[in-house]
Amino acid sequence: MTTRQTGSYRPSTALSAYDLSGRTAFVTGAAGGIGRACAALLAEAGATVHCADRDADGLDGTAALIEDHGGTARLHAVDVTDRSGLAEAVRSCGRLDVPAAIAGIMRASPVLETGDEDLDRVLNVNFEGALYACQEAARVMLAHRTRGSIVTMASGAADTGGAGPLCYGAAKAAVVQLTRTPTTEPGPHGVRVNAVAPGWIRTPMTARHDRAAQAHTEAVTTRMTPLGRAGEPDDVAHAVPYLASDATGFTTGRTLRPNGGVAMPW
Repeated sequence: MTTRQTGSYRPSTALSAYDLSGRTAFVTGAAGGIGRACAALLAEAGATVHCADRDADGLDGTAALIEDHGGTARLHAVDVTDRSGLAEAVRSCGRLDVPAAIAGIMRASPVLETGDEDLDRVLNVNFEGALYACQEAARVMLAHRTRGSIVTMASGAADTGGAGPLCYGAAKAAVVQLTRTPTTEPGPHGVRVNAVAPGWIRTPMTARHDRAAQAHTEAVTTRMTPLGRAGEPDDVAHAVPYLASDATGFTTGRTLRPNGGVAMPW
């Protein structure tokens, strides 16, 4: 008779690793797109979700979506580039288990035409906003001795070159580094930090850009992915409750890439 070795796996508790009941999440960029999808899925997994964005009307829509499905949402109308306002919103959560720095903007311009305004705004929102969120969240988590999970939103643009997304790609590459470096500091206290780097996703942000360029990018990426389609916000958002859950309790400093199987050669 052969004895099957199962290690520490316990069938009765396996699915509970994905349960976020009783935990508190804080999501920036929650008024729409990937941020809204992340907030909704975290709530569906059982977390109380604090939704932050400067778009107050969009936040109302996110709250309605969460509450219509039986979840709990708290709203914070705040710009992520406002460090003091963001810090106040984060501290109001009390205990914090799942900070998710999702807020971001996209501006495309040729390298030789990229000016200070483009560079400053994109870096301020995409990198500094993520940095502020991570810093303030880590302070709260360490103060409450919370063994939680910080999730940042990078991009496939951090890995590749191409015409247009110089500022965006540079800012998202900085987010990847932001994800790796802090793991050594709060890590010993049980705080994990991971990133999600999506490919081309249909969102209100991508829809705001030149439609011809958008159609070209989507067509190229659709041809290159084995799945034969562009991504949707939920394709990315599912990675956030996964990284927030106990199922990834031994995963930190990593970047998860829901990109349809391509490296996004823009």
